[in-house]
Amino acid sequence: MLAFKVDDMTCGHCVSAITQALKAVDPDARVSIDLARHLVCVEPAEADAGQLSVAITQAGYTPEPVQTAG
Repeated sequence: MLAFKVDDMTCGHCVSAITQALKAVDPDARVSIDLARHLVCVEPAEADAGQLSVAITQAGYTPEPVQTAG
């Protein structure tokens, strides 16, 4: 599981845009977003952390990798 803190994700549109960007890079990835905590969690099927981070950046946001427990 990879996680990114995305402080400039502020609304449902942001959640949708980030989800679509991640799915474009890795269609089979499992994406979970906690808007209140500005946290994007991804269980990738094919893409690596760098590719996922670039996808979020290209969608117009600033992801910061964070460590997840387990």
